[in-house]
Amino acid sequence: MPSHTILVLGNPAGRHFALLDRLPAGTRVVTGETEEAFSNVASDAQVVLLAGDHGALLRSLWPRLTQLQWVHCMWAGLEAMLFPELVKSTVVLTNGRGVFARNLGEFALAGMLHFAKDIPRMKAQQASERWESFEVEELHGRTLGIVGYGAIGRATAVRARTFGMSVLALRRHPGKCTDDPLVDRVYPPEQLNALLAASDYVLAAAPLTSETRGLIGEAAFAAMRPNTVLINVGRGPVVVEEQLVRALQERRIRGAVLDVFDQEPLPAGHPLWRLDNVLLSPHTADHTATWLQEAMEMFLENYRRFASGLPLANVADKQAGY
Repeated sequence: MPSHTILVLGNPAGRHFALLDRLPAGTRVVTGETEEAFSNVASDAQVVLLAGDHGALLRSLWPRLTQLQWVHCMWAGLEAMLFPELVKSTVVLTNGRGVFARNLGEFALAGMLHFAKDIPRMKAQQASERWESFEVEELHGRTLGIVGYGAIGRATAVRARTFGMSVLALRRHPGKCTDDPLVDRVYPPEQLNALLAASDYVLAAAPLTSETRGLIGEAAFAAMRPNTVLINVGRGPVVVEEQLVRALQERRIRGAVLDVFDQEPLPAGHPLWRLDNVLLSPHTADHTATWLQEAMEMFLENYRRFASGLPLANVADKQAGY
């Protein structure tokens, strides 16, 4: 295998970077979070691993990355790093799409069960030592609508099916779902409101692009049933947060399960903190003990492909934004 220079844009103290020791002998790895860290090596680099919120750093290094062939982002979201020079270049861009899908699928089901079984009521009665029987719901027979049927959507659909749920999917290219046994019906983007009106639970798992920003707003909430629960594990700005808060406060929808937000950390005093019909995660739904290791494993496998001249996995469409 040829030797390469890899720039790792991330905190050098990250324990998961120890896995880079598996790279072939002779591979040059430089890790840092400033331009100065790469001042003597940027012009030699063929590969950049983006391992943090360092899209701005990548752009500042760009004029010196004259030998760059491939950029890998450890996460799925690419919106913060798709600057024009990268988009127009021939540099291949890959991401961690699908690495955390299993964890996020489990979180989505946990959110559905939270509302179906009325866990908050159980905890409140336990705290006050009240023994009051009440009815709970089944997920069996309910309908899950998935907005953005990618890896996370499919992982959630697999789990929803085991509970006997029906699954509807919205995706940009509906034809890709023609033979999918997990999906009862697929909708094109222009039929979003029809999917929402037919769903008891709505999973937002779409990437953030110019087309999806603000996709779930006032018209979408008007289309939802009063018993609908919205689950967002994709990108915060896909949902119009102010309008979501209003729909929740006015009980026009049943509730929300949120792992992502417009601003993170969620500011103190934000109304979402106080709403009793919201289950809120501080963007940790996929943070298992091994999540960073799994993301690194994805990079290492793709590097093996790169060094061997094989097609890379998870090649992004830079124009589409995911």
